Amino acid sequence: MSADQTLIAYTLRLADNALILAQRMIELVAAEPELEEELANANFALDYIGQARMLYSHAGELEGNGRSEDEFAFMRDEHEFRNLLLLEQPNGHFGDALVRQFLFEAFYLHLLEALIACSDQGLSEIAARAIKEVKYHNRHSAQWLVRLGDGTEFSRERVQASLDNAWRYTGEMFTGDDIDVAFQRDFDGPNLNAIRDLWKRDVERTVTEATLRLPDEQWMVSGGKQGQHSEHFGFLLAEMQYLQRSFPSATW
Repeated sequence: MSADQTLIAYTLRLADNALILAQRMIELVAAEPELEEELANANFALDYIGQARMLYSHAGELEGNGRSEDEFAFMRDEHEFRNLLLLEQPNGHFGDALVRQFLFEAFYLHLLEALIACSDQGLSEIAARAIKEVKYHNRHSAQWLVRLGDGTEFSRERVQASLDNAWRYTGEMFTGDDIDVAFQRDFDGPNLNAIRDLWKRDVERTVTEATLRLPDEQWMVSGGKQGQHSEHFGFLLAEMQYLQRSFPSATW
């Protein structure tokens, strides 16, 4: 794989993460526990859609084949997406969705910090814009985790179970493959081992404040970064891509 191909593949991974998380968050509209959280969730989903659009557009420019952001989002098949498995998991109850958000954004924040310093100007500029949004998202989800964990016995038990269930998907964030290695080498990309240490520190601090416990070390699920997805992903894509697949090139 050439350096240009590596850059395109890495950019698409970032875009897929943002899009799939946004789609899961959109499913929660009208399902949040209070009006303020409803508005926050909708705005955060829009933030991620905006990031996905910038990243898909950048990938299209790098590729040079005329593919638009809509084509990347709506006209690719399941195996062509490279998002993390954590992000495609069903929303479940509020604690499940919150923990997914918290664990990913604690990682994504440090990833964006590293990407600002990468040698690709396009990615660097996108990361600099996105990090302002993700800092707020991360603070918001951390506050909710503390609120639930240090709340009632019922809320603590529920959110602890959410944390235990989601933990097995976190290892994939730090499992580098050929694309991660090549991007770090050729474009001064993120060091996933260093980010893992920062992520673990931040997560442990918030989990402790929430009077929760970190799950035990365990076998980690992976494959999303290579296009191998869970049984839930096909249903997500079917709903997300329905209109464009049914009416190709439809416009408003």
